[in-house]
Amino acid sequence: MYSCKTLVEHKPLFLPSFLPSFVQPQPISAFTMKSILNPKFSSLSCNFPKLSSFSLFSHPLQFSILFRNNPSSFSNPLRLNSTKPFIPNSQNRTFQASSSTSGDIHVIVGPMFAGKTSSLIRRIQSESGNGRNVAIIKSSKDTRYGLDSIVTHDGTKLPCWALSNLSSFKQKFGVDAYDQLDVIGIDEAQFFDDLYDFCREAADHDGKTVIVAGLDGDYLRKSFGSVLDIIPLADSITKLNARCEICGKNAYFTLRKTQDKQVELIGGVDVYMPVCRQHYVNGQVAVETARHVVESKKVECGSHT
Repeated sequence: MYSCKTLVEHKPLFLPSFLPSFVQPQPISAFTMKSILNPKFSSLSCNFPKLSSFSLFSHPLQFSILFRNNPSSFSNPLRLNSTKPFIPNSQNRTFQASSSTSGDIHVIVGPMFAGKTSSLIRRIQSESGNGRNVAIIKSSKDTRYGLDSIVTHDGTKLPCWALSNLSSFKQKFGVDAYDQLDVIGIDEAQFFDDLYDFCREAADHDGKTVIVAGLDGDYLRKSFGSVLDIIPLADSITKLNARCEICGKNAYFTLRKTQDKQVELIGGVDVYMPVCRQHYVNGQVAVETARHVVESKKVECGSHT
């Protein structure tokens, strides 16, 4: 263990950066450093009138005693002597109370046919089986299997609320009923522009567990909607994969079979297929080639009319 004396006399020291500008940053003796640390008892105190009210330690031996008793608490030996937290007690109590009721956010992403909705349904059923109140939301844009349920590709389904935006959920669900909710599931999350604000409010302020399932990328492997925006909010992130429809390897990408170029094109196996990296690249080349062939045929047909 080191005492204050040992630390000061071990080697020449430099004045800390927070001392007044008129104190030059030059090597000083151990005696001078002691005098600065405790100017009240120093013969140099008359030369440093502004330092009389700046005492790092209320007693000349306080630092030495505290360091010997708990050296790990002094990673910076010159920090101010204060045992109070940075947040005042009244604010700290408020912060602790609010954090104890905060919720959490879990994100499930992956390409199409990776089982995102199936995973969401299993999580919701598990939460419901544990006695928690649950509700599910999906985008009203997805009408493939009706508007009143989320449905997996193999036919498993649960009732849900179909909404055009998430901000209207609390009002439509009912404020009192919303207050009783524990878990909110969101399917096809890429279609909600207000996903970030809703998830943050629900988890941070309303204490809800929010489980989000959606595509992380579109058919061009670019960010789709706001799903990736909530990654910094998430407590957990699950990246699922499908099976490449061509070779059977792990598939992390969605290949569009058609020549449509709009980002939002809702469809199933007739429009999309999960593929590995190799067959995504090859497939994109094939689709582009087919598109050019079709466009050239249109040009030729137009020239003959």
